[in-house]
Amino acid sequence: MTRTLPINGKFSKLQKEIYLAVLEAADAVFAMAKPGVTYSEMHKTAMKVIAQKTAEWGFYKGGYEESLKPENQWHRRWMIHGTGHHLGLDVHDCAQARREMYHDHVLEEGMIFTIEPGLYFHKDDLLVPKEFRGIGVRIEDDVLVTKTGVQNLTGKLPRKPEEIEAWMAKLQA
Repeated sequence: MTRTLPINGKFSKLQKEIYLAVLEAADAVFAMAKPGVTYSEMHKTAMKVIAQKTAEWGFYKGGYEESLKPENQWHRRWMIHGTGHHLGLDVHDCAQARREMYHDHVLEEGMIFTIEPGLYFHKDDLLVPKEFRGIGVRIEDDVLVTKTGVQNLTGKLPRKPEEIEAWMAKLQA
């Protein structure tokens, strides 16, 4: 489970914009994850949002549709990992997992996994405007596959920027 917190208790305008982009990607996966869906489909759902946002910010020539093509994947420069992983015996073994047990695996009721998109802008990345450099955001939740979708097992923790800021203010009081 991961949350990105603003160190001073308040997101800057840009930090909040990046956070909301990651939250939109996570929420898109929450909306479509259910029995019968594959990990790859969930990842593609998150990547569509990430590609749209990075294209809107002007990080590369061509639209998000061009970035989503397998031969391009420009948006992956800033989202370098998968959208989630199993929880259990094979935690974080995804790169070594057989394709049918990971990328092509179909979600089944009772499975537990993470939904965790992110955006990470290296402090020296000259492909992004200076104000983006050094900002990283990940929102990771643990979920249980139910008959009709997923249940957020970490849902009591703050996810929205205003909830995080209120929580941080309470801690600082």
